[in-house]
Amino acid sequence: MIVQDFLNSSFFILHLILYLCNMIIHNRYIPTKKFYAINLFGVIFVRHGVHLHAKEINHERIHTAQMCEMLFVFFYLWYVTEWLVLLFKYKDRFVAYKNIRFEQEAYRHGDELHYLRHRKRYAWLRE
Repeated sequence: MIVQDFLNSSFFILHLILYLCNMIIHNRYIPTKKFYAINLFGVIFVRHGVHLHAKEINHERIHTAQMCEMLFVFFYLWYVTEWLVLLFKYKDRFVAYKNIRFEQEAYRHGDELHYLRHRKRYAWLRE
């Protein structure tokens, strides 16, 4: 009985995470005014009044796939670490951002709306 309850609760949590990973939330606070959207733990936050096109949504969903591969926390650790190394290298925030492997994959394949169907795991390592 206890094992069955655990499996049911784990199954519920997994479905809740998968459901949340497809959410797009429009609001006035997240992201800041410099950005139109940000993906936080699979939930896409969009600036109030901004309409995301399919390419932009796909870009963010590629990030969600990357996050899942890296168990979310390690994605953010890698992302920030790589950005800091690239910032030191290029001395430019935007150039550093564009050269992060996660971003390179997402920008390169953002317009391929069916990319996630055939994407290989850890594809960002090969970008």
